[in-house]
Amino acid sequence: DRATVLLDLDRDARRLASFRHRTAGRHRERRTVDGPMTVIDPHMRNLAGPPDTARSFAVPVRVYFQDTDAGGVVYHARYLDFFERCRMEWLRSLDIVSTTLVADTGVLFVVRSLDIEYLKPARLDDALDVDLRLEALGGVQLMLRQSVRRGDETLVTARVQLAAVSAAGMKPSRLPPELRARLAAWLPSEPDRERP
Repeated sequence: DRATVLLDLDRDARRLASFRHRTAGRHRERRTVDGPMTVIDPHMRNLAGPPDTARSFAVPVRVYFQDTDAGGVVYHARYLDFFERCRMEWLRSLDIVSTTLVADTGVLFVVRSLDIEYLKPARLDDALDVDLRLEALGGVQLMLRQSVRRGDETLVTARVQLAAVSAAGMKPSRLPPELRARLAAWLPSEPDRERP
């Protein structure tokens, strides 16, 4: 009922305030029942996946009028924006900021290919979670699995292939070793890996 929900929200808010005070804005590694969880921001979660898979990163998204068509259903192209937002926040959580990446290394990421499957519609005012998992990492490319969920329901899934290119000529460019090492920490266990 409404009173229980409000009490739960109040309890969660107190926990988040306490956590913010203890960590003072720093990244912090915690252990959960399912494995490690790095809390970056209370609104962005790095969720431990099933034991045999890579870690997953998620951001919450609220559906607004601007995201919907006349029927109140999320317009299909808006999911690409949701996926992009999740990818950018994931990279930011790894201290990889696009503008700094270009300035420091001369490299940027572009979407090379995208395969998307629409399973169920999201609607106006839905609270969604947009997540990603790194499936494969090559010298120039990486493959991500992304999804949009509403609670336990999967609404949209996508496989996104990113390529590193030189900012000057937009030609394929090898990932700098330090950057590749940060990304590699997100790979699944060896049997689950595939090369892009």
